Amino acid sequence: MTQNRNHQQVDTQSRWVKFWDSDFAWSFRHSAVAMISLFVVVLLSLVAIFAPFVAPYNPFDPATLNLMNGFTPPGEPNTFTGETFILGADDQGRDVFSTILFGLRISLFVGFTAVILALIIGVILGLVAAYYGGWAETVIMRIADVQLTFPSILVAMLIFGIAKGVTPPEYRDEMAIYVLIIAIALSDWVQFARVVRGAALVEKSKEYVQAARLIGRHSIPIMFRHILPNVMSPVLVIATISLALAIIAEATLSFLGVGAPPTQPSLGTLIRIGQKFLFSGEWWILFFPSCTLLALALSVNLLGDWLRDALNPKLR
Repeated sequence: MTQNRNHQQVDTQSRWVKFWDSDFAWSFRHSAVAMISLFVVVLLSLVAIFAPFVAPYNPFDPATLNLMNGFTPPGEPNTFTGETFILGADDQGRDVFSTILFGLRISLFVGFTAVILALIIGVILGLVAAYYGGWAETVIMRIADVQLTFPSILVAMLIFGIAKGVTPPEYRDEMAIYVLIIAIALSDWVQFARVVRGAALVEKSKEYVQAARLIGRHSIPIMFRHILPNVMSPVLVIATISLALAIIAEATLSFLGVGAPPTQPSLGTLIRIGQKFLFSGEWWILFFPSCTLLALALSVNLLGDWLRDALNPKLR
């Protein structure tokens, strides 16, 4: 038993050493932009996940709100209550820093979940189109071409409106986040499907796929066990970039009032609220949520650009 454990530890250490010495890890260690971007994304994700423990206030608990704290400037004590908020307070007396942390949770949850769902749909349809061809490929790719003729945000708004319309009124606020996820995912699957189809067409003609067919393997194991692992590099790059686009799409929909409900505000909802008070002097209500969204989207985009270069030898 002791020898087996030692062997496992040695194998684990050797794998880490190989990974650390790989071109991928070397590229990351020598890219200050990638390291800073990853740090920002991880930091924002951690503070969002642990928002109930990090945030000094629960901004959505009516029992803890005091309207007298409304419009308190950043770092200045309130005239009536004497309370100080590091990023100020909004019109309802909520701590802006706390609302940003809780809003980040919604934005990241919607972004990650929508990208995962879009990836699953796009990968499956792309593999089916490439492997089977014929009418299946024609139908899938023509639907993708038609969808690409419309801006993705309009497609998401249309899907969100239809889904919300068929949802019973008493469940609309509860289901709004999930409807938003489905709307964004159904508007973003096309990119995954087109890339996977193109890469899978190349892999389909290679000898290992032909050999798997000759020994009688079923088409589904061939697609998902043989072809899929060899087309995942571009998929990961697209997923990273699509994450930033999904977060921005969620913020745009929420800013337009068709996204996250007021009871579960995201960064887009906070920006919409802050925009109302921008010209009356309460700039911080809009400024800090906007900066947070900008930092998150920019960091994810820069990370995606680095990942594209690192996984594509032709771009090194």
